[in-house]
Amino acid sequence: MNKVVVGLSGGVDSSVAAAILHHQGYEVVGLTLWLMKGKGQCCSEGMVDAASICEQLGIPHHIVDSREVFEKHIVNYLVSGYESGVTPLPCSQCNKTVKFAPMLRYAREELGIDRIATGHYAQITYNADNGRYQLRRAVDLNKDQSYFLYDLAQDLLAGTIFPLGGVTKTETRKIAAEFGLTTADKPESQDLCLVEANGSMRSFLDKYLAPKPGEIVDSSGKVLGHHDGIQHYTIGQRKGLGIAAAEPLYVVALDTAMNRVIVGDRTTASSLECTAGRANWVGIPAPTNPIRAEVQVRYRTPAVTASVIPLDNARFKLVFDEPQFGITPGQAAVLYDGDIVLGGGIIEKQ
Repeated sequence: MNKVVVGLSGGVDSSVAAAILHHQGYEVVGLTLWLMKGKGQCCSEGMVDAASICEQLGIPHHIVDSREVFEKHIVNYLVSGYESGVTPLPCSQCNKTVKFAPMLRYAREELGIDRIATGHYAQITYNADNGRYQLRRAVDLNKDQSYFLYDLAQDLLAGTIFPLGGVTKTETRKIAAEFGLTTADKPESQDLCLVEANGSMRSFLDKYLAPKPGEIVDSSGKVLGHHDGIQHYTIGQRKGLGIAAAEPLYVVALDTAMNRVIVGDRTTASSLECTAGRANWVGIPAPTNPIRAEVQVRYRTPAVTASVIPLDNARFKLVFDEPQFGITPGQAAVLYDGDIVLGGGIIEKQ
């Protein structure tokens, strides 16, 4: 019998993923990672709901204490990033270092099972022509999570199943109801787990970073207002600046040396190019010559066309066909060819 370890968060998506595989005849083992210290929806209520689903399906349930790993690779990553004037993307980092790699290692070393599955909305196929596993967008483009999964290496893709890649969220809810799952009507998480647990990103950061008042200035250095810490600002931000102006102003840069938030108009906040580092090539080997690709620079922004110029040290330069607003250091630039993820990297400070 095929065996698979399913990562269960206690939400409807992972519950349906487990139910589908169980219905298909897999021998399913549930695995929940205990990620956050203290109380948090995804770790207290979530573990209870995950255990309930396993009991309902009649499958084993394992819980792994991953709190120290999460603290090291996600909490510290976020805090140091915001402190240095970038806006980190924790989900892709978490998927690679906290979830998929440790889950697959636990499945193989502790349970003797070679594959894992999750409730992510994405698809994996194999390209025999270049011998690579391909990460693809989900059928439900409104729920597609391939942007957050671009950093998964080939060995992780080879050992992973995404049962929900070919269904819509509406269909997932319907399947949950048909199976009578206890999580069928559970509300969907609307924000980053740390934000949900702390109320807001500001509240989370305030636990780790003391206020550091500074100036809000325009590009000429004219003081327009004051802030209580650059960690509370991100490139492209318009709301919450606390300054009055004749035209809309946006954050265009964060000067850590001077502890300044620099603002400008929308044109000033747009760029024709950027560079990215820590590149991971998924659907193709690392290119040695420029290529064309569709690029997504934030999760909820549409992909746009650009030239991709390979650089040394796992870096690449992007030259967009048209200027892009609010390109944000710390976020991912993910490259696509249609629905296939070619690769991606973390946008660097310019």
